[in-house]
Amino acid sequence: MTVLILTTEEDVTADMVVVHLNAGAVPVVRLDPADLTEGAALSGEYVHGAFRGHLSSGGRLVSLDGLRSVWVRRPGVPAARAARPSAWLTEESAQALYGMLRATGARWMNDPDAAHRARHKPWQLRLAQSCGLPVPATLITTFPQAAREFAERYPDLVVKPVSGAHPQDPPRAVPTSRVAPDADFSAVAYGPTLLQRRVAKRADIRLTAVGERLLAARMPVAADADPDEVDVRFARAASPWEPVEVPPRLAESVRAYLRGAQLAYGAFDFVEDADGTWWFLECNQSGQFGFVEVDTGQPIARTIAEWLSRPAVPRQARFRGADSAVC
Repeated sequence: MTVLILTTEEDVTADMVVVHLNAGAVPVVRLDPADLTEGAALSGEYVHGAFRGHLSSGGRLVSLDGLRSVWVRRPGVPAARAARPSAWLTEESAQALYGMLRATGARWMNDPDAAHRARHKPWQLRLAQSCGLPVPATLITTFPQAAREFAERYPDLVVKPVSGAHPQDPPRAVPTSRVAPDADFSAVAYGPTLLQRRVAKRADIRLTAVGERLLAARMPVAADADPDEVDVRFARAASPWEPVEVPPRLAESVRAYLRGAQLAYGAFDFVEDADGTWWFLECNQSGQFGFVEVDTGQPIARTIAEWLSRPAVPRQARFRGADSAVC
């Protein structure tokens, strides 16, 4: 049976997993939904109470009945590269592709509906709290007065986007920034603003969850680090990432988060304070892991390949309401 990877053509992260799938002689097909109608095709037939479907991509034809898993890695917008792209064609293509894939017994990493919901940072923060993960005091508001009062209670704050990357082409990462002590919060009225108590961190933590397996890495903050460099993506690296054990109670909370979010994969970002507490910042449902694996040697790509290689869920079970995110 075949593993289907939905991603762009140039995706080094997916390449790392494909190497392990090939080594295990597991058939794999890559499809970028952006190629639909131009370079990729699909067909589904519903006749006499039965469904038969096929996908064609890169010269490969695969039966949807023959899919064991679908990895929604970094798919493009459906039909974005069509000869005459349009919002209507995108919606039609998305409905056709994902609707047919849902009719199979394939296991999802991650289920598209669960992944879409999991992108919402306000929802993430509340789920993390309910699962027992420490969350820094946070305010999301368009009330300038609420922002001022929050800053009085927590004088040392950072500001970050609610949604993540700015949707330009190509997308631009918006860094988390420290809020100046004399900040004027009047502009908060013009758009939702996320303010969060700055954690004086001694290390950054990246925890990659694949099913039940948790692989954590730690990067200490340099002793002479600028306290205004709060975003690990843009700060000077003091040292490589190193493997670290996950505290048992925190591991329980992370697994509870994954169950609550119905995710099979999640890249969690934490910061560690001087007391050793790991503070939850966010969980990216399709986050990168290559940079961690290169530094630490942790077998993240192999673990994902093993998860994707497991048997599919029988179709009858899917239509009895089986949860595609259960490991």
